[in-house]
Amino acid sequence: MRNNSTVRLSELKLPEDLKKLTVPQCKALCREIRSILINTVSENGGHLASNLGTVELTMAIHRVFDSPKDKIIWDVGHQAYTHKLLTGRLDRFSTLRTESGISGFAKPSESEHDSFISGHSSNSISAACGIAKAMRLNGDDHNVIAVIGDGAFTGGMAYEGLNNAGKSDDNLIVILNDNEMSISKNVGAFAKYLSSIRGKKAYMDVKKNVAGVLDKTPIIGEPIKEVLLASKDTMRWLLYRSSGLVSGPTMFENLGFVYLGPVDGHDLESLEENLRAAKAAKKPVLIHVNTVKGKGYTPAENNPGAFHGVAPNAIKSGNPEIISSDSFSAVFGKELAKLAQSDRKICAITAAMKYGTGLNFFAEKFPDRFFDVGIAEQHAVTFAAGLAVSGMTPVFAVYSSFLQRAYDQLIHDAAISRTHIVLGIDRAGVVGEDGETHQGLFDVPMLTCIPNVTVFSPSDYDELRLCLRMAIYDTPSVAAVRYPRGAEVQGVHMELDRENMFCYEKHGGKVLAVCYGRTGLTAAQAVRENDLEADILKLVRIFPIERAVTDICMEYDRIIVFEESLKNGGIGEHLTSALEEKGYKGDIRINAMSGFVKQAKTESVLKRFRLDKDGITEIIKKIGI
Repeated sequence: MRNNSTVRLSELKLPEDLKKLTVPQCKALCREIRSILINTVSENGGHLASNLGTVELTMAIHRVFDSPKDKIIWDVGHQAYTHKLLTGRLDRFSTLRTESGISGFAKPSESEHDSFISGHSSNSISAACGIAKAMRLNGDDHNVIAVIGDGAFTGGMAYEGLNNAGKSDDNLIVILNDNEMSISKNVGAFAKYLSSIRGKKAYMDVKKNVAGVLDKTPIIGEPIKEVLLASKDTMRWLLYRSSGLVSGPTMFENLGFVYLGPVDGHDLESLEENLRAAKAAKKPVLIHVNTVKGKGYTPAENNPGAFHGVAPNAIKSGNPEIISSDSFSAVFGKELAKLAQSDRKICAITAAMKYGTGLNFFAEKFPDRFFDVGIAEQHAVTFAAGLAVSGMTPVFAVYSSFLQRAYDQLIHDAAISRTHIVLGIDRAGVVGEDGETHQGLFDVPMLTCIPNVTVFSPSDYDELRLCLRMAIYDTPSVAAVRYPRGAEVQGVHMELDRENMFCYEKHGGKVLAVCYGRTGLTAAQAVRENDLEADILKLVRIFPIERAVTDICMEYDRIIVFEESLKNGGIGEHLTSALEEKGYKGDIRINAMSGFVKQAKTESVLKRFRLDKDGITEIIKKIGI
């Protein structure tokens, strides 16, 4: 390949050919990659700012290491788009986040270059520990590289992994991608710690000078440089003591890591130099890399939060909404702020999702009662329990998928002692293009097997407001209000029985359709528009199963439960059990979801499981025969 000749991704065998390129050629490829990222995310939606910030870092990793022999693990994985482009997926990249297309996260079933599944935060170091140990036991001396953002270090699992890894002598490299952001601005003591060593010009100048002198030393310069860079004591003396930055070891060194950095995450030469040094160390190394979220696209650099995760076509205006005003999230946040005006005991908690959960409205009005605990759902639940036992009313707003991370805390720290905490469970049900790791299908089975838990599932904004009030003021112990992503269904209304918290609509039917959430409104549409002989019981307080619910069900010989959740452990199974205890002899069926649900538009997923209007109509007709 000619030096400095123009090359394009489509002309290369990737990732192998990257090592043959000059630095100017690589920089040109970085510009091409950014253009592809912007254009593709503009069409398909996805994570933009985080990927724009890791282009050079990803390029450097693939130039220094040999994937898939060297294992690269992406924490969360939403920043792995460049990795996908550099590992042979350019021709499919236009299918990003589409049905049957490539995932928006790292996925081993998609490519051998994706060493570990990703989607949630703070697990990469633990996975890297296990992979590195297995490789060592198998006589494989290749490297394992975990790329983790500073935001993920607000999650406790990252420290569990560091603590374990630092005691080993495995070929493990942790790259701390420090952009001062997760989705919102990072919070907590670790963020303050990083800020104390981030971007120290004296540090970078000393590092560059030491490396520069050694580069000019004939024959022995490069070997000495690698040894020095890989030597904790020498490097500390050269880069710390001589610059006067710190007087003692870093936190990472105290945990057993060689520490390199901070490194400019957009300087290819500096990145590759440090990666080669880490590779030569043959022991755990942490490289602290400073990057700019949204790098190369001015609107994203200026407002990285808005460009973190964007909807299709949303970035064409150059100013996408962080949170839509017409959404369950926004209504939840505004209603909570309204209630807090007259109730000073209400507190709001988020795990680094202030905007995504609508709590920005609360935070603006009551900053002293708003708590962003970082990506730390386990801590958030127990923190809420601590507030509750001290007389406060904590409301923890969290995505359904992320609530999974706090299961033990819900049981042990809240439910057993009937501690009154409120969960606002956002993105409940199908979420669409983010795929298996983000679907909100587990909260109902999780919560309904825990004693002392009440679960509400509103289907429109008015029901959401009422459920939130009831969860705060009329429900003991743990109260959960779950609601879907996006906006309410327009043009459909069902009259709510506020005493029993359900909607019961009779159509002279022989069949009873039991449902909840937005599926209930879809069922109502199906019955009304097709004159089906079916009655509808739409639950709003879905658990525990109330006597009024079973009394109605006992009047029907045929019951069908429609459920936008997993069948196993779902409301359908709980209702079946409750009816059996009452001696029900009729036919009850459940149409719900199963397995891990892959990425696709929400409408497509619901159609696949016959939870759309046509599917519900077809099922009711068959049962009613």
